[in-house]
This record gives sequence, C-alpha cells and structure tokens, in this order.
Amino acid sequence: MKNILIVFGTRPEAIKLCPLVIAIRNRKDAFKVVTCVTAQHREMLDQVLEIFNIIPEYDLNIMSKDQTLFDITGKVINGLQKIIHNETTDMVIVQGDTTTTFATALAAYYKRISIGHVEAGLRTWDKYSPYPEEMNRKLTSALADLHFAPTAQSRENLLKEAVPDENIYITGNTVIDALLTVRDKIRSENKHFKMLDCIDRRKRTILVTGHRRESFGQGFINLCNALKDIALNNPDIEVVYPVHLNPSVKKPVYSILSELNNVKLLEPLDYEPFIALLDSSYIVITDSGGIQEEAPSLGKPVLVTREKTERPEALMTGGVKLVGTSREKIVTETQRLLDNPELYKTMSIVQNPYGDGHACERIINILIDYFKSNTTCR
Repeated sequence: MKNILIVFGTRPEAIKLCPLVIAIRNRKDAFKVVTCVTAQHREMLDQVLEIFNIIPEYDLNIMSKDQTLFDITGKVINGLQKIIHNETTDMVIVQGDTTTTFATALAAYYKRISIGHVEAGLRTWDKYSPYPEEMNRKLTSALADLHFAPTAQSRENLLKEAVPDENIYITGNTVIDALLTVRDKIRSENKHFKMLDCIDRRKRTILVTGHRRESFGQGFINLCNALKDIALNNPDIEVVYPVHLNPSVKKPVYSILSELNNVKLLEPLDYEPFIALLDSSYIVITDSGGIQEEAPSLGKPVLVTREKTERPEALMTGGVKLVGTSREKIVTETQRLLDNPELYKTMSIVQNPYGDGHACERIINILIDYFKSNTTCR
C-alpha cells in the first residue's frame, strides 16, 4: 500500500481535488490517502470541504489579514516539513497554479518525495499574466514527477519545456468530475438556494465573476462600466454578480453598479449555489480559469475579461472568446450574443475540451501503474 499526501489551500484547488481524494480513498487496497489543507483561503475552502464531506487530517490554517506571497510560501514550506516526514509519504499530489501548489512541490522536493501535478501544462508564456499563477505552475512542472495534463495542448506545452514524454498523461480535468457530480445532485434533489431568490427567472441572466490581480484598478472600472451599459441597454436581461470580497474588486463594483434595478450584486456564493446559478445562466462574463472549463459542459457561452488565457482549447472550439477589459469590446460581444440566436447556438453547443467526468479514474490507474514500475519512489 502506498501513502499519498494531497495538499491544497484554496477553493478552486479543493473543487478539483476533493473528487480525487474520494476516489483514492475508495481504493483502500492500493492507497492510504492523507489530506492537508493550508487554508490559503479559509472560508471559501471550508465551504467546498463541507460539500464533499472531507475532514482533512492536517490544517495549517495559514491565512492572515493582508497576507503576502512571501507569507504564504514560507508558512506552507515550514508547515509541511514535519507532516511529510511523519507520514512517510510516497507521493505528494498538488493541483494547478496557486502559491500553495508551488510551495508544496518545493517542500516535497526538499524531502525527495515524488510529486504528482494535477492540471499540469497550462501556459500563457507570460510570467506576469496571470500573476503569480504562471510561474507557480511552471516551477511546479520543473519539480513534478508525474504530470496529469488535462488536454493534448497542455501536453505539448510540457514537451516544449523538455518534460519527458513518458511522465506526461492526458487525463481530462478533474473540475468536470466535480461539476457533473454536483450539478446532477442539485437537479435530482431539486435543491433550492434562498440567496438566489432575488433573481428574476423570467429574464435571461448574465453571470459575472471577477477577481484577477492584473485587472485591479482601471480594468475593473472598465468592466463595471461595460456591465452598466449592458444593463441599461437591455432591461429584459438581468446581470448577476457574486462580488469577490477583495476591496479592489468590491469598491468599483458597488460604486458603479449598485443603483441599477436589473443588476443583482450578491455575496460570494458557496460552490453548490454557484453551480446552480451557472446552470441557469444564459451568458457568462468572467476572468476565472475554472469557469472557462466548467461553463462549456453546461452549454454556456463565455466571454473572458483577460488579455491572455492559459486555456486556449476552449477558444479553438468556439465556446469561449477573449474580450479583455475594454469597455467597448465587452459591450459589443455581449450584445452580439443577446441579439444573434445563431451565434449564441454556435457558442453553446461546442464539445467541452476539458474532459468527460472520468479524470479521477484515469489518474488512479496511472498511479497504480507508476508504483508498480517504481519500487522506490523517494
């Protein structure tokens, strides 16, 4: 039996790793799995743990007010040192591109522990866009032993960086495993979420999210003014915006949009009500990486308020379009989708390039084969 330590610290990581934790735990014949959360984000992380009924064996609880990247990196490395040693770990698994991900991979490397990287190979080739995620994932790739790439393009990115082909596996993205599980549960149980009662279901809903550092300042002002234009020009639609708690986001959103009747500004949503809202929306405007992956599975056209994306596959299928933070472009492209049923249909029926809901199963099979062929993994 092999000992697997799975480490994560933010809500997006939890969403993508909780299904894998459950799947590995179900293979008691092959693995013992231990989970550690860093709590880089506290409340939003805990919401996801509750949904998937996961109680971590370790909680570093590092989140502090006004924490910096320096704080996160140092606390994660120091906190994991004893845990990795005590658990006689055979492999550490991390996901994506957070500072928790990179710091965990570095700690595992210092202890000569094998590293598995879920959602490996995403690239924009610009180290400051997104910041610090692009370098977090590149540095994690330099340390990892197994690379679970969600798509063929991700695999090609890794090959360009001289990662050995035999260490790269195309698995799909575990976010689709999580999405379909939670979506089906909401539908089958006909779950009701009181915080969504304010939404006028007779109108087409535009779901908006935004949190990226590179858009702070004028970028968010442009986005908010674009949303104001869209709302005023289309009284028959409703803009629904769960607003991130960061003051750099919250301040421009509320100052520009709070007085509009057909704009609903919500508190940040737990994962289940967010998926219910996504499932019922008409168009999505976002700078989120995860939503670019999720929305195509639900048939939702996505306009991405970023200049670059590390997820070009959805651009190539036509279900996602980059609009940046130009007020004019956001308004124009949204209006086209509202006014042109054929364009809307074209963007909403694409096949999701990020997976079929079986990524966790593929990763487990890869791990079993890896440990069979590597009798010593430390």
